[in-house]
Amino acid sequence: MDWLWLGLYHALAMLWATFWALVLGFTISGVLQVFVSREQISRAFGQTNLKSVSLATGLGAASSSCSYAAVAAARSAVQQGAALIPALAFMFASTNLVIELGAVLWVLMGWQFVFAEIFGALVLIILMWLLIRLFLPKTLETQIRQRAGNQTHENGHCHHEHPPSPGSGATGEHEHEHEHELAAVSSFIGEHEERKWTRVAHAFVMDWSMLWKEILGGFLIAGFLATLVPHDWWEGLFLQTGPPVVRLIENALVGPIIAMISFVCSVGNIPLASLLWSHGISFGGVISFIYADLIVIPIIIIYAKYYGARAAAWITAIFYVSMVLAGIIVDLIFSASGLIPQGPRLPSAVEHAHIIWNYTSRLDVAAAIFASWLLFLHFKSRGKQSAHACH
Repeated sequence: MDWLWLGLYHALAMLWATFWALVLGFTISGVLQVFVSREQISRAFGQTNLKSVSLATGLGAASSSCSYAAVAAARSAVQQGAALIPALAFMFASTNLVIELGAVLWVLMGWQFVFAEIFGALVLIILMWLLIRLFLPKTLETQIRQRAGNQTHENGHCHHEHPPSPGSGATGEHEHEHEHELAAVSSFIGEHEERKWTRVAHAFVMDWSMLWKEILGGFLIAGFLATLVPHDWWEGLFLQTGPPVVRLIENALVGPIIAMISFVCSVGNIPLASLLWSHGISFGGVISFIYADLIVIPIIIIYAKYYGARAAAWITAIFYVSMVLAGIIVDLIFSASGLIPQGPRLPSAVEHAHIIWNYTSRLDVAAAIFASWLLFLHFKSRGKQSAHACH
C-alpha cells in the first residue's frame, strides 16, 4: 500500500504548496464582485483594445493567482461587465506572469526559461486575441457574458448596492429609537465597509463550494500520476530525434497534452517541466507545457460549468492553438538568438512536492487565518440576518 500513501502525500504536498495562492485568488474574486462596481469594470475592460488588454495583463500579473482561482476571478470580471479578451488576458497573466513562478523557474531551470516564459506569454496573449477575433462566433461572447451574469444570483453571491436601513431587521424593535439611528449614521462608513467584507466572505465561500471537487480531484490525480507513472512513459510521448522542424512542432503539440492529463496547476507544473526538460523535450515544448495549466481537465470542466460546453470547447481550442504557436515562436527566436541552453541537460532538481516548514508554510498559515476570518463573517451574517443571507 506504499503507492497509495505516497500518492496521497504528493497530493497533499501540492495542495500545501498552493493553498495560500488559492485563498488569495478567491479573495480577489470576491473583492472584484463587491468593491469594484459594474460601471468601473465596464469602463476599464468593457471594450477590447490595446489599453484594456495591457491593463488586464498587468493586473493579472500583480494578482498572482493559481489556475482555479484565476478562472473564478476572470468569471467575476465577466459578470461585472468585462469583455472576454481582457478577462482571458487577466486570467492567463495571473497564472503565468507572476513572480513566484519566475522564481521557481529560475531556481530549477535557469534564467533563459524565465525570459522565454515572459516573452512567450505576451506572444500568446496577442495570438489568443487574434484567434478570438478571427474564429470565435460573434454570438458566443454574448452568450458567455449572459450565462456568467445569470450565475450572479444562482451561485449565492449577494449584490446589494446599499446597506439595509436601520431597523430593517426581523423584529423592527428599534424603529423609533432616534438615538440608535444617530449612532448608526455616525458609524455608517465603518459599518458599510464591514458589510462589504461580509459580502466578500459570502463570495469567497460560494466560490469554494462550487469548485472544491474539481480542485481536490486535480490534486489527487496529479499526486498519483507523480507516484505511479514511470519516467520512461513521459519520455515516450515526445520525439527526441528526427528532422528539427518535425521535432519542434511535435514537441510543442504534445507539451500541452501532457499538462492536460497530468492535472498540474500554475507553479505546481514547474517541477514536472524540469523533469521533462531533463529527459529530452524541446525548449518550445517546455514553454507550451508550462502555459497549459489553464486547459487541464478540471479547468475545462469549470469552463463548461461557468460558460457552457460549447463556449468551453472554443476557449480550450483557442488556448491550445495559442500555446502551441507561442512555444514554436519562442523556440525559433531563442534558437536564432543562441539563448537555448546547450550540452548535457542537468537532472531534474525537484520531481515531487514535499511538506516542509519554509516561507510557503508561513504563507499557508497566514492564509488559513485569513480564510477563517472570512468563514466567521460568512456564518455570523447568516446566523444574525437569515432574511438577508445569500443562498
